[in-house]
Amino acid sequence: MDGKTLLEREQDHPQDIVVERDRGRICTMDSARYVDARNTGRDVVVPASYVGVLPARMMAIHRPRGVIGHDACVGKDGAGIAGLWYLEALGIPAATADGMTAEMGNGEDLYTNGIVKHVNYVAETCGVKPGMPVREAAEILLANDPTDVEVGNKVRREIMETHPSGRRVVVTDSIVWAYPEDENRSVLVTAGHTGRSGAKFLLEASPWGFICHDGGMSKNRSGVSGLVTADEAGLAGACIDGTTAPVGDAFLGYEHGLISAHNEAAAKRGVEVGMTVKEAAHRLLLGGE
Repeated sequence: MDGKTLLEREQDHPQDIVVERDRGRICTMDSARYVDARNTGRDVVVPASYVGVLPARMMAIHRPRGVIGHDACVGKDGAGIAGLWYLEALGIPAATADGMTAEMGNGEDLYTNGIVKHVNYVAETCGVKPGMPVREAAEILLANDPTDVEVGNKVRREIMETHPSGRRVVVTDSIVWAYPEDENRSVLVTAGHTGRSGAKFLLEASPWGFICHDGGMSKNRSGVSGLVTADEAGLAGACIDGTTAPVGDAFLGYEHGLISAHNEAAAKRGVEVGMTVKEAAHRLLLGGE
């Protein structure tokens, strides 16, 4: 033995080039270990490893054009996909396939049969979306550069429903991204907590209504304490149950979340615990009509 780890040993790692263009290549491989200097700055790599922090570190040192890996069915603490955001912070587009659509350790199967389930923001700006075949997503990463690698400045915001009065339901990840036009007009569905500091931002934004995250409730129900402050100001609001949708992602909260708490002003508009976030937002929009 030469005293070097497997990672340190230089060798020809097995890679299969499945697409080759002027911009670069799409290379499949069975392990993230096989990403190397041949891929730097030009190739979309499709390794059938989980994309946790450890494999992400192995791949990141070689700076591939993009990465599509396996999600290992996500697993405890989201460990199977945690590397997506490690790579995002470095400006590297990355996605993972649903673990039930592709075999682990089989790059060919991942490329041929995998369906994308999780996407980091940099890959999203390239056009990769959940539900897309890995083969298609890899082509998109090869053909497109990220449109915005200033990850810290990303603002996701979308109008989901509009009332004849001009009021609307707006989904955005944080209340700090409320616009002046939201004042007394928008039901803001966000994914920050509804604690003491969150309440200050809510009062400053003064929307028509709000749904924020409950922060897992936390000590002394501090994750929802802002509901009382909002109620005292006549602001109707509710919270997303942290067991049904992740903190920080309002779009998942809107699609999958359930209501865990609300204030009296929201109750008067028909909001109830256990209701879907989408239905609660609709009732807040109607304003008790």
